[in-house]
Amino acid sequence: MKVVKEMKKGEKKKWYQSGSNWVMLVACLILVPLLIMNLSIMFQAKKDENKVPSIFGIKPFMVLSGSMETEIHRGDLILTKIIDPETLRIDDVIAFRDAEGTVTTHRIIDIVVKNGQTYFITKGDNNNAQDQNLVQLNDVEGLYIGRIPGIGSMMSSLAEPTTIIMLVLGVTVIFVIGFSISTKKQRELERKEFLEYKRMKEELEKKNSEEQD
Repeated sequence: MKVVKEMKKGEKKKWYQSGSNWVMLVACLILVPLLIMNLSIMFQAKKDENKVPSIFGIKPFMVLSGSMETEIHRGDLILTKIIDPETLRIDDVIAFRDAEGTVTTHRIIDIVVKNGQTYFITKGDNNNAQDQNLVQLNDVEGLYIGRIPGIGSMMSSLAEPTTIIMLVLGVTVIFVIGFSISTKKQRELERKEFLEYKRMKEELEKKNSEEQD
């Protein structure tokens, strides 16, 4: 009576069991959205230089001063939501264009009406005095909804063409390295499985031959 051995192939690793796959995934989840967001902002800025770019109704701004500390810090990336200026109230923090056309983010401390026109009086939380100029409704860029600490400086550097090229190359290299490592491991696993299969087959043939003799 012949004895037949069952030969089981080694189980293949799931993608989430590989450390290199996780490194590649995390890197892409961070770099790709930043790259897409930056390219979108740059495209909109080139299309209309007088309009602040937005993404799904959200406008990001980099904080250049400490006038709103301790709530908002220099180097933060703040997010503002496009909103109807007439719905704004005292104590709201807004992003607006000042007399020089620069976007500033300060708090509304009062609302006044002059000659039928509504104006906001604003002030930086860290400033001793209120802003000199009144803010008109059409100067408002958005309502402050949150911040990402410290990422503003990084976003500023990402706006540079050289940085974008390096980022694209970096993402590409990560994909290539991750794919190469994964492919190499797969080939090694298949080779081991083949050698094991061959060894067991030879042993089985040898045993069958001995039984026939």
